[in-house]
Amino acid sequence: MATLGKLLGATRHVVGAAIRVSQVRATFQRGMSGYQFESLAVTRPREHVMQVEMNRPEKRNAMNQAFWREMVECFQAIAAEPDIRAVVVSGAGKIFTAGLDLGDTMSSLFVEGADIARKAIRLGPKIRQYQETFSVIEKCPKPVIAAVHSACVGGGVDLITACDIRLCTQDAWFQIKEVDIGLAADVGTLQRLPKVIGNDSLARELAFTSRRFEAEEAKQMGLVSRIYPDREALLEGALELASTIASKSPIAVQGTKVSMVYSRDHPVQEGLDHVALWNSTMLQSEDVVEAVQAGMQKRKPEFSKL
Repeated sequence: MATLGKLLGATRHVVGAAIRVSQVRATFQRGMSGYQFESLAVTRPREHVMQVEMNRPEKRNAMNQAFWREMVECFQAIAAEPDIRAVVVSGAGKIFTAGLDLGDTMSSLFVEGADIARKAIRLGPKIRQYQETFSVIEKCPKPVIAAVHSACVGGGVDLITACDIRLCTQDAWFQIKEVDIGLAADVGTLQRLPKVIGNDSLARELAFTSRRFEAEEAKQMGLVSRIYPDREALLEGALELASTIASKSPIAVQGTKVSMVYSRDHPVQEGLDHVALWNSTMLQSEDVVEAVQAGMQKRKPEFSKL
């Protein structure tokens, strides 16, 4: 009965994700065809690949109120777009991001009134809204690649730890900055970084001290998987990797991401039950037949959009 309950829970998870995707499809059509984001530049540089670029270079891509809102809108829309299979996140200008725009964002967190409990009740939902800005990346079924050049500070680390793959330039550096401004990082780093790098002690050291670390150390700890000589090479490499992913069966790739995200936070057996339920449907996909036939015929497979 316990296993059945877990399987039913997994079913609700999969079905719920499908419902959420259908609900935001109209948002994509509005957002990508006629809607201009204030803080993001969204382009389609390769077939089946979307690039989302933080686009406030004059402010070092600091994360303002528009950014926190638009990232959610953007990734919900991408999740709903059947022709997109992989995403690259980058930063315009000289650096990836300086993190939180203190002047803009902190003003939005100010709550009037003297009663601490009432302030807390009103402030909590705002913090959870900011958390969703990066959780939406993790929830997006399409693989997301972070392409980091130069500085990745504070909220930038929150962002990239929610991505599936992280690449950087030789001059990239990273810093969990929040303790230096009197805050505990509260939008994902403390929850995701230990799991990403597999070293709880090091994650705590970096979070407690705000120590800056460079590209080579980031690769050694497992935060990034590849280092490129400069931004141009980084973006080319990220887009090439995204294109490779996009050439695979979208059913298989998205099923793999959903399963890996689920399994990270569940025991092994629950992860196995989850992927068994997923594949009991997905193994009936035409993509399986197409992949096998293409291999036998020594040709590139052609997969339909979702």
